[in-house]
Amino acid sequence: VQLQAFGGGLVQPGGSLTLSCATAQNIFWLAVMGWYRQAPGKQRELVATCTDSGNIEYGTSVEGRFTITRDSAKNTVMLHMNDLNPEDTAVYYCNAQMKDVFDYWGQGTQVTVSS
Repeated sequence: VQLQAFGGGLVQPGGSLTLSCATAQNIFWLAVMGWYRQAPGKQRELVATCTDSGNIEYGTSVEGRFTITRDSAKNTVMLHMNDLNPEDTAVYYCNAQMKDVFDYWGQGTQVTVSS
């Protein structure tokens, strides 16, 4: 299963960045789509997830700054990140999961917040 993630890069503190992740339609329509991140020396953590019915969960460190959206026409999930700070620096992973059926991960995209 392919999860294609795009949009990582270098951004200054206080800046914004948007990540996107596309997958196959048969996966997108069934899955809880989400983003996780892993900083050096730390465990992978939840950033945000969104169900097919629109239920959303955010990690505590990003709530109020990040927004997750699903584009059903493009089978894409996006992560809009605002007011970025150096603690947001990490590899961000796209995820598609359906409980007890599948759990797919993208290749990861680097986000670096630095002046």
